Amino acid sequence: MKILNTQEAVLTNVEVYTFLTNQAKQYHDQKRKGPANLETIRKEVLQYFESSPAPLSQKPLPYDTTAIPKVIKRLSPYEISKGECIMILNIRPTNIAVLNVIIENMEDRFNADQQQEILDIVVEILGQFPEEPESDAVMQTT
Repeated sequence: MKILNTQEAVLTNVEVYTFLTNQAKQYHDQKRKGPANLETIRKEVLQYFESSPAPLSQKPLPYDTTAIPKVIKRLSPYEISKGECIMILNIRPTNIAVLNVIIENMEDRFNADQQQEILDIVVEILGQFPEEPESDAVMQTT
């Protein structure tokens, strides 16, 4: 097999997650099993996606593959690169510090208001992480 165009299409985590869950459901409905190594890889990848604090660990999922074009369209005025958009979709930033890690030269490219607008768009479309309850150890020390 020869690869003609490398990275012709890049999938986001939610697209991979959706494909794997649909494939597992399809196999289950057909009462068949895939190869053992496929089943193992699918199980481990789904466990990774569903483990906290991963962006896809919330149940039910706050967004699906229909959110991808919405995010791209809303972020297009900011001239965010394809790679940065994919990282935004995969990481689902909820604060400026995380967004700064994703977007190259963010302070030079965007002012504080624009940074907040980008973050607001992401949270609006992809959802906010639920507040984590404080642990008992933190409560006992205060």
